[in-house]
Amino acid sequence: MVAAVVGDLGRIDVLVNNAASKGSSLDEFFKPFEEYSLTTWREVMSVNIDGLFLVAQAVGKQMKLQGGGSIIQTSSIYGVVAPDQRIYEGSEYNGRAINSPAVYSASKAAVVGLTSYLSTYWANSGIRVNSLTPGGISSGQNKTFDDKYSNRVPLGRMGNASELTGALIYLASDASSYVTGQNLIVDGGLSTW
Repeated sequence: MVAAVVGDLGRIDVLVNNAASKGSSLDEFFKPFEEYSLTTWREVMSVNIDGLFLVAQAVGKQMKLQGGGSIIQTSSIYGVVAPDQRIYEGSEYNGRAINSPAVYSASKAAVVGLTSYLSTYWANSGIRVNSLTPGGISSGQNKTFDDKYSNRVPLGRMGNASELTGALIYLASDASSYVTGQNLIVDGGLSTW
């Protein structure tokens, strides 16, 4: 991937390091913590944090050679605060009962930790590394989930994917030239409560 991009464009200035998986079985992914299998845990972690590590490593090496760049790694509000389990009673996603498993929170918290580490590791190479942490984004949840989640948000609603664009552009551009190691949370205020 790195060789192909550099071959076509000559360099890599920005990496949006965005990875998330529910594994190969939704039934296994949504199991209660007490019944969660190590196989599913490792499968999700292999994408959510191992995948992020491998891509950051490969692109960071290129950015170091060229004298800098900006890496933006996607976390989640549930990597910063715990999910309110009460909002999942009666909640569905595309017609399926859902919850927010521990593996998701743990993997997204690891993204914030990796970001912090890499921001100091590559600072002398001119590479800025930040996290972008969205709150709940509308994407197929039922009205029960939407209402319960929205009641936890000071702005009173879930977010739209397009509302992450400004923050992403800011972190990618020279407008944030003195910003590294930060976790920019775009959550309608959820994390303030």
